[in-house]
Amino acid sequence: MSAPVETQDWVSRWQRVARRIRVPLGFATAALYLYELWRHTPEPAAVAWSLALVIPGLWLRGYASGYVKKNQELTVAGPYAHVRNPLYLGSILIAAGFAVALESWAVGAALAAMFVAIYVPVIASEERFLRATFAEFDEYCRRVPRLIPRLTPARMPGREGGGRFFLPLYLKHREYNALLGAALLYTGMLYLKPVLNALQHR
Repeated sequence: MSAPVETQDWVSRWQRVARRIRVPLGFATAALYLYELWRHTPEPAAVAWSLALVIPGLWLRGYASGYVKKNQELTVAGPYAHVRNPLYLGSILIAAGFAVALESWAVGAALAAMFVAIYVPVIASEERFLRATFAEFDEYCRRVPRLIPRLTPARMPGREGGGRFFLPLYLKHREYNALLGAALLYTGMLYLKPVLNALQHR
């Protein structure tokens, strides 16, 4: 069953707005990150606690990317048997981890605003496409939550064989970029603060 016209128009309009504001929002969040880093040095304990969110987020994104075959089949195995959007859930965990590392409510709020502005219309658009393309998608939605994982894997009728992780898919989706990005951000926490302090006192 296709989505109502009103919903399709709402999603389309929000997507157009999201495309326009994505880059400015990204720059604004990066500027806020630098400001918070300049304002105070991250505490070692906060950085350590952040890893409890960032590492699972990176693992979840990498694990999910080795299963998904975009636009070819409805992926229901691996992490997709627990949550419909493991990639986005992984991103949320990573973003929350960096907000914890900086002990910044402002960064956390900015990241939450980015998620609402960017990911909500993307998820709505993807679900509309999947619903129109795969007849079993509605049944999958009834069994698997959108973002809060279920503890046990869902069993889809006719898909009992499951699937497995493919490293070539992980490489194809370039999910290693998330790992590199996280490494750069942690490097910035360790070394950028002294550079900013030096520039401030020149």
